[in-house]
Amino acid sequence: MNFLFPDQVLLDALKEDIPWFDITSTYIVGKDSECTAELLAKETGIAAGLDVFGRVFELLGGVTVTFLKKDGDLVTPGEKIALLSGNTLNILQGERTALNFLQRMSGIATLTRKFVNVLEGSKAKLLDTRKTTPGLRIFEKYAVKVGGGENHRFGLSDGILIKDNHIGAAGGIKNAIEIIRKNTGYGKKIEIEVENMSMVKEAVAMKADIIMLDNMSVPLIKEAVDFIDKRAITECSGNVNIDTISQIAATGIDYISVGELTHSARILDFSLKNLVKINEA
Repeated sequence: MNFLFPDQVLLDALKEDIPWFDITSTYIVGKDSECTAELLAKETGIAAGLDVFGRVFELLGGVTVTFLKKDGDLVTPGEKIALLSGNTLNILQGERTALNFLQRMSGIATLTRKFVNVLEGSKAKLLDTRKTTPGLRIFEKYAVKVGGGENHRFGLSDGILIKDNHIGAAGGIKNAIEIIRKNTGYGKKIEIEVENMSMVKEAVAMKADIIMLDNMSVPLIKEAVDFIDKRAITECSGNVNIDTISQIAATGIDYISVGELTHSARILDFSLKNLVKINEA
C-alpha cells in the first residue's frame, strides 16, 4: 500500500497540542536530556498507523523509533510494539499526538477486520465511505485497507456517483445519466443510487455501470440483484452492521459499503510506558 501521508496534518496536530511550549515537560527535563521508552498495546486488535506514529517523532527530531510490529499485525495486551530512544522533551511532547493517530487508525483497522472476517467465503467485498473525520480521510481510508477492506472513492473528483439529490436536481434518473454522459469523457463509469425496484429497472434500462441499492431490506436487495443479473456491478449501503452483513452478502451483492468503519470505530488503546532517563539534562 502506497499512501502518502501529509506532514502538514501531523504538524497541525502538534501545533494544536503545543501552541507555544510544553509547560510541564520543559520545566521537568532539560533540552539535552535523553531517555528510552516503550510503546505497548493495551488491547487485542490490528495495528495501523505505525509509520504515522514514527513520523510524529521524526518531525520533532532527535528521536529514534524501532518497530517490533508492522501495520496489519495482530497485537495483544502488554505486547511491546516499538522502542523509542532519544530526546526526552520531544518524546514527551509527541506522545499524545502520535498515540492519537495510532489509536484511531488501529481502531478502524480492527473494526474493518471484524467485518471482513464475517464476509469470508462470500463474493462480496467490503467498502468504506466518505463518512470520515474532516482532514483525516487519507489516514482513515488507509486503515480500512490495512484491515482488509477496500476503498470507495476518496473524494468527489474521483468518480461519478449520482445520489438521490442529484436525481432530484436533474429531474429523474434518465435525465441525470444523460447529462453525465454528455459532459464526461469516454470510459468514466457511472454509479447511481436507487431506493426501490422501479428505480432499479430504470437504472438498468439506462445502462448504469454500478447500481447502489440504498437502505433496502435484505429481501429487496435479493430481488434487485436477481433482476440486475450481472448487467451492472451491484453495491448496497445504509443500515449495514456486523449482525446483518452476512445476510446481505448472501444475496449475491458485489460490494457492501459500511460507514461505520470510519464514523463509529472506537480506538484501539496503546500507551507509552517505561520511560528511563539515560543521561542527565
